[in-house]
Amino acid sequence: MNVLFVGAHPDDIETFTGGTAARYAERGDKVYFCVATNGNVGSSTMPPDDIAAIRKKEAEYGASVIGAELIWLGFNDEFLFDTRETRHAFINAFRIARPDVVFCHWIHDYNPDHSISGYIVDECIHMSSIPNIKTENEPTSGIPHVYYMDTPAGVNFEPEIYVDITSTFSKKLEMLSKHVSQNKWMKDLFGYELDAFLEIPAKFRGLQAGVPMAEAFRPSIRWGRTFTKHMLPDCLGPMKL
Repeated sequence: MNVLFVGAHPDDIETFTGGTAARYAERGDKVYFCVATNGNVGSSTMPPDDIAAIRKKEAEYGASVIGAELIWLGFNDEFLFDTRETRHAFINAFRIARPDVVFCHWIHDYNPDHSISGYIVDECIHMSSIPNIKTENEPTSGIPHVYYMDTPAGVNFEPEIYVDITSTFSKKLEMLSKHVSQNKWMKDLFGYELDAFLEIPAKFRGLQAGVPMAEAFRPSIRWGRTFTKHMLPDCLGPMKL
């Protein structure tokens, strides 16, 4: 099975769904990481071109931890818009990965790049199969399943399903450790360490799901798509109150 993770920035995929990505990789699925922006504002000390080059390398290192293939779109950080150009770039990424299942940002996240990238995925995923929409790669067949990933600290996100990442949390940390510049930037910007930023939500979602650590998701329900839990590794149903 082909699995595509779409993140707005370098490190977003590892942060919000790295444990799940590692689960897919462990069972032999082909994993793709698509990063929409180049992270060129993500430093308090380096100019845009320099930090963008560093963050691309870090994204390559992070993906390589689980053998994921990196698709780099290279749009400017914090200035991602829903345009003809971005739609074609996303559609071409879908055609490269030819996914059975796609993970993307929640469309009401705190960061506009997050929300817009999730919106473009959800709006355009079916377009990858349309022959008259021309991109570098050939059209796909069928419409893959789409799942929204959690938000920072779970703000404004109500999960419907969970994936147990207890066994892959260490792998998630390893992937994030490759994003050295981002760890420093997060401390400069928000005053916290990335390890804590990962561990606390994982334990909280695990508490909801009845396991030590989990990542949370919700499906995109649209006509032409189906919601099937078997597409996720060891998927846990919604918590019963």
